[in-house]
Amino acid sequence: MRIAVNARMLTQRKPGGIKTYALEVLKRITSAHLEHEFIFIVDRPFSAKNIFSSNVNIVTCFPSVHPLLWFVWFEFAVPRILKKYHADIFLSLDGYASLSCSNPTVIAIHDLNFLHKPEELPRLVSAYYNYFFPKYARKATSILTVSQYSCQDIIDSYKIDKAKITVTGAAASREFFSFPPTERKKAQKTWAEEMPYFLTVGTIHPRKNPVRLIYAFEQFKKKTNSPAKLIFAGPKLFRKSGLLRLKKTIAYWNDIIFLGTVSQEQLIQLYNGAIALLFVSKFEGFGIPALEAMHCDIPVVASNCTSLPEVCGDAALLVDPFSVDSICDAMESIYNDEPMRKRLIRAGKHRREMFSWDKTAEIVWKTVESVYDYS
Repeated sequence: MRIAVNARMLTQRKPGGIKTYALEVLKRITSAHLEHEFIFIVDRPFSAKNIFSSNVNIVTCFPSVHPLLWFVWFEFAVPRILKKYHADIFLSLDGYASLSCSNPTVIAIHDLNFLHKPEELPRLVSAYYNYFFPKYARKATSILTVSQYSCQDIIDSYKIDKAKITVTGAAASREFFSFPPTERKKAQKTWAEEMPYFLTVGTIHPRKNPVRLIYAFEQFKKKTNSPAKLIFAGPKLFRKSGLLRLKKTIAYWNDIIFLGTVSQEQLIQLYNGAIALLFVSKFEGFGIPALEAMHCDIPVVASNCTSLPEVCGDAALLVDPFSVDSICDAMESIYNDEPMRKRLIRAGKHRREMFSWDKTAEIVWKTVESVYDYS
């Protein structure tokens, strides 16, 4: 079997859940199935050496950095490549498909935030997603998604038959682990001048709720007089985070640290030094950072909506992400209540074992096999 893969997301510099999902899944299915050939289609130079097995071939096409180029890429370049390399299946783990190709197609739609909050994206990006993704969903032979929440959202929003959708889950890398107490203190010294700190992880984007989180942090500081800091680890996305107007109004702005993109090694250190992960997104298709925090044995404060209750279960303190008071109260509880912190960490040790990239990759592979015509 020759499988053509939309692998554009592997070349992205910025981290993100979709890139992590694609990398972890593709590493596993390519190495586990050496009898099959994989054609990775990318839009800029990319080396698979030391990452992927020898059955992976890279085909580089022109950059696709704009919605107009996305259309040309998927409707003209991709079909030609599929035809040239006699691909049996097209696999796309970021939701895009080609309406112009006739190959059996498996796509992963992680969530539909762009449908529910179109104003939080640049106009052309939002227009592209909302015009083409319903078509991609109908075109696909099979759809993968990461949570039961996203599955039901796709069914309800796009009127897709449930039998066409497979929930794969996601996971945290096993490279995330818990430090001994002395190393945790070193992490505090490195990132927050030996002060305690709350951590939030992910792109700084309206869906991640940074504005309410900062207001909640301000309220927490006023109520407790704590020396704690708030650290954001993640790049800004689309410049629509709404943070600029806050700088002049937040009294504790100097206690907020924006690190931008960090390496995985740095992120592991950041988790281990933190009081807790504050993951109070308005919308998540899954929520990998919650599991990363559990692997590092720190408590999690998470939103009580979309996929996060499904992922976190009883291993997180759930809050209303639309209520500053709710977020602040959770911060205060986590900060002051050591038994609660210990309970959440214990629950996290059990919860994290429910998810693994091996399980996810196996489900993805079975779905790919199911669309191949062996006759």
